[in-house]
Amino acid sequence: MKALEINNLTKKYEGFKLDDVNLCLESGMIIGLIGENGAGKTTLIKSILNIINFDNGDVKIMGMNYHDNEKAIKEEIGVVLDNMFFPEILTAKDIDNIMKGIHDKWNSSLFCNYLAEFDLPNNKIIKKLSKGMRKKLEIAVALAREPKILILDEPTSGLDPIARREILDIFLKFIADEEHTIFLSTHLTSDLEHIADRIVFLDNGRILLDENKDDIIDNYGIVKCDEKTLEAFDKKDILRYRKRKYACEVLVSNRTMIEKKYSIHTIDKITLEDLMFMMLKGERL
Repeated sequence: MKALEINNLTKKYEGFKLDDVNLCLESGMIIGLIGENGAGKTTLIKSILNIINFDNGDVKIMGMNYHDNEKAIKEEIGVVLDNMFFPEILTAKDIDNIMKGIHDKWNSSLFCNYLAEFDLPNNKIIKKLSKGMRKKLEIAVALAREPKILILDEPTSGLDPIARREILDIFLKFIADEEHTIFLSTHLTSDLEHIADRIVFLDNGRILLDENKDDIIDNYGIVKCDEKTLEAFDKKDILRYRKRKYACEVLVSNRTMIEKKYSIHTIDKITLEDLMFMMLKGERL
């Protein structure tokens, strides 16, 4: 089933345009959204959540659009944004009482279980919680709504490495039945290497890349060579290159083919951080 469909989505601001974005996300997947600050990630998320009005296009959640089914859609979405949206004078207990009166699917028992799992106090006001504890609280709230889709903006920022891995494991459990979906925007690309099924790379309001994460990690690579070797490459075989003081770095999307075609036997595997850097800072041949 299609969890999220985005067709020709456009949003214009002065000096920026989210330009004709198209995405189709199947249930049971974790999709990682990456890109520099200002690339349009938050604008895209706010458009999906109907927080801002977009200029053109269409967004469907579980086959429904906001115009006809706003209440039903909001019951299916759990949200964690980059900044805490609860008043700082509230406690976790206060939030539980409020959410019970707002959301039909709110699960108090599940919320309490997450509070215990995350070692979060029930009666301490948010103002006195650390940044990491606040983030865990937001995640607990999102999950206790029992949504079909989680839309997350920097959900693990402020967490130590152990807490991050615990949260990532919870996200994997969430989608294990293949009926749930996570759309996750983060600068912590190593998190996506652990859990994402698919990577969407946004740059200057446009989708630069949309590929299976394992295909990126398995097939993409960086060739380190001299300028003579660089000049011998066919343009179509190179995505980006950078000339350094003593060598050139060349981003390729098919390591096996490059090894055979050019008799190059050492091609470095790539990380998502490497991919972002080369795609944004590298040059085209």
